[in-house]
Amino acid sequence: MTKILFLADINSPHTAKWALSLAAKGFEVGIFSLNKSTSTWFKGNSNIEYLSDGLGSDVSAKKEVRKISYLKAIPALRKIITSFQPDIVHAHYATSYGLLGSFSGFHPFVLSVWGSDVYDFPRKSFLHRFLLKRNLKKADAILSTSYSMAEEIAKYTSTKIDITPFGVDMDVFKPQKVKSLFNEGDIVVGTIKSLETKYGVEFLIEAFDILCKKHVDLPLKLLIVGGGSQEAKLKKMSTTKGIQDKVKFMGRAAIEEVPMYNNMLDVYVALSDSDSESFGVAAIEAAACEKPVVVSNVSGFAEIVENGTTGIIVPRANPKVAANAIEKIILDKELARQMGEKGRERVAERYNWSSNINDIIQIYNSILNK
Repeated sequence: MTKILFLADINSPHTAKWALSLAAKGFEVGIFSLNKSTSTWFKGNSNIEYLSDGLGSDVSAKKEVRKISYLKAIPALRKIITSFQPDIVHAHYATSYGLLGSFSGFHPFVLSVWGSDVYDFPRKSFLHRFLLKRNLKKADAILSTSYSMAEEIAKYTSTKIDITPFGVDMDVFKPQKVKSLFNEGDIVVGTIKSLETKYGVEFLIEAFDILCKKHVDLPLKLLIVGGGSQEAKLKKMSTTKGIQDKVKFMGRAAIEEVPMYNNMLDVYVALSDSDSESFGVAAIEAAACEKPVVVSNVSGFAEIVENGTTGIIVPRANPKVAANAIEKIILDKELARQMGEKGRERVAERYNWSSNINDIIQIYNSILNK
């Protein structure tokens, strides 16, 4: 049985998705995480082993400049490598777990880049750029979720970059009837994102407010699913605008709840204001549920959304144009239906997770057969 050691956040839904999928394919997956587990998604699966207990700290809460503390975990990681005896060490995130992987001395070493680790981190200083380049140089294979991010990674390495989209399970994310939080006939606009500045949820609230003022006769509702540092600010914003009765903040959702929330929507909206939105899996999940999408023109969205066919791409930080795009969809039911159907077709063709995980396994096998 092939053993893969993940260096990854145990609490990330992405870690869970990777590990569970590989375990189902017969791989033995070990997980080394610097954060303590807050869930039990891995328990009961004989092919998944949680090999650390956060080493007594919550590294995600530390400031970027303090991430040198990752180096303190190297001795513990080396002991786990010795005991677990992996065939491959795979680090998820180039500048934290990638740093651990690069100093572990183990090969083959696979490095997945996720977004801010290549868009934001190396722009902080010369030292940050040096660390990123070093981690990439140590990797035997580099994985990117999108072509646009691969172009960014190529600024720091000459190593070949494999494209491994973070797709969706088409049997889970699909159009289906759900018990909605809204009344029949309500027109529901919404997003499922972390409530952080870079994701531009404030622009969605502003766009929704514009729509409410323009169409006082329509039963417009806004669904915001996610938690984060901007939650209180965004709630206050909706109250200040007088639309609080039309907005539902649901907080963080469990992984299994996301398809339900997607199926409550008429339009999914993601107005991120940062290119570290390198792929936009949440928009793909909505499209798989046959929801038309309105997204900002950051690089990741421009790659996955076919403008005018599966959704509408709008300028970033422009609530007025976003409102016009949402309006166009909600006032034309046939257009909305066509965009939803085309969106699911596009996801099935390019971002079906069952195909994506097989591509990743092929990369593993090619590395092991060298």
